[in-house]
Amino acid sequence: MNMPNTLPFYAKASLLLVGLFVLVSILSITQGIILPFLYAVILAILISPIVNFLGRKGINRALAIAGVLIIALLVIVSILGLLSSQTSRFSNALPNLIDKFQMLLEQTAAWASGYFNISPQRINTWIAEAKADLMGNSNAAIGNTLSSMGGVLTTVFLTPVYIFMLLFYQPHLVAFIHKVFGTGNDQEVSEVLTETKSIIQSYLVGLFVEFGIIAVLNTIGLLILGIDYAILLGITGAFLNIIPYLGGVITMVLFMVIAMATKTPVYMLYVVGLYALIQLIDNNYIVPKIVGSKVRLNALVSLLTVIAGAALWGIPGMFLAIPITAILKLIFDRIESLKTLGFLLGDTMPPLVKLKLNMKDLSKKITLKK
Repeated sequence: MNMPNTLPFYAKASLLLVGLFVLVSILSITQGIILPFLYAVILAILISPIVNFLGRKGINRALAIAGVLIIALLVIVSILGLLSSQTSRFSNALPNLIDKFQMLLEQTAAWASGYFNISPQRINTWIAEAKADLMGNSNAAIGNTLSSMGGVLTTVFLTPVYIFMLLFYQPHLVAFIHKVFGTGNDQEVSEVLTETKSIIQSYLVGLFVEFGIIAVLNTIGLLILGIDYAILLGITGAFLNIIPYLGGVITMVLFMVIAMATKTPVYMLYVVGLYALIQLIDNNYIVPKIVGSKVRLNALVSLLTVIAGAALWGIPGMFLAIPITAILKLIFDRIESLKTLGFLLGDTMPPLVKLKLNMKDLSKKITLKK
């Protein structure tokens, strides 16, 4: 009896769907183990050149890893201390902000009552119901946050341990990968590993540089406008900028809300103009020149991965979605049978808004006008 060499399409589709379901279930169930490990892998790739450099200088590998980790932790603690001081200042002013929001709500209700011919009692009822729903959702969110604190603490303590182990056993893990693909493919495996590692490192460094530049631009712009809590808002906006599209919308709404509560309503327009200018600079200069176009993901894939990451792992999944997808794209682009998937994840379309300035031509025009 002759058996078919290949499975029919419906059988392949069924196996694929079952495999995806099993994979997603495993990722969801093992979240507490996988999340710290993924953070550790990304950070280990980032700092491995420093560890290798210290090793070539004759420093013990374990001591080199420990020293780099201690310096990184000190930097993180310094940033957290700065954010903590700004957050405490914001918390002290929170009652005044709430009073201003209440006054703005009353003024808006009075305007809507006269403009749309709706009774003030009805508007107040809607506001009261919205407040009740918001408080209920806030209490649920606080409960979920408290219940997940154990997972957060586990991630914080496990990630440095994972980083140390990954860096310490890096030669062993590389040798294992060579054995998996066979000795006959040593040269090809070495090329793929070296090139992928180099581009991943440049991408991650570029991502951190972009974070720093956006944080500085946000802070300076908000300080020029005289918006309160500029440092806290600037760093928060840069952190949210890692999440494409959704992070930008959240940041702009956050800036507008604080501007509305602390300044006159016209400052909301100033904030929108400021954020639009920063995004033009980010999308047309920082991302192509610093982060690199080789790991550019298209908008559809970025949005889908962020939503999927949030559904799978919550807020940590939103921040991990883009770096992980970019790393997968880099790997796909260097494996012949997976290049089609790498092309699907990438972006070959021009940006929606193109900002191109030639400083030499601009200076000539200014000189001629003078």
